[in-house]
Amino acid sequence: MSLLELIDRADERSLAAAGLACLDRCLPLLAPDGGEALRPVWAAVARGDGGAWGEAVAKARVELDGDAGDDEAARLVREMLGAAPAEWAEGPLREWASGCSATALALHGRYDGAGGAAELVERCQAGDADGAGPLLAGELRRQHTVLESVTHGPTGLRRARELSTEGGRVLRAVVSRRARTA
Repeated sequence: MSLLELIDRADERSLAAAGLACLDRCLPLLAPDGGEALRPVWAAVARGDGGAWGEAVAKARVELDGDAGDDEAARLVREMLGAAPAEWAEGPLREWASGCSATALALHGRYDGAGGAAELVERCQAGDADGAGPLLAGELRRQHTVLESVTHGPTGLRRARELSTEGGRVLRAVVSRRARTA
């Protein structure tokens, strides 16, 4: 099943987890030590608490607003956070999760040999990863696994968080390596 199909079939909690996981994995591009700001948002997802979700997202925006990232990648991550809906409803969450998916894939594609071409991102989301570099392919697998895992309740959400932590470490290492060789 393609990533787009998984997003189309997901419920509120799965959509919130999928979008948040993408944001969490890309957060090192904005704030290398900013992961703690998303902890209350993850807790709201775990509880399926729409009221706590809106408050936690607003608080994370404030906490991460002053972070130094000012390049295009940091701007895109900031936009992902800014686009997080305050409303816990399928429509807004689906739109956000889909946008976060595309942005995360494009950002990962930039840092490997694949480039961040929009057509490649669209193909990856539709299920065709031909031409994707290793970083982009890894992000695609993580997104797919998150959406499949979250349907299994608390254990699946824990797996989603583990994948986000792992993905964030991978991206942080790639960016750090590039900075050293530049």
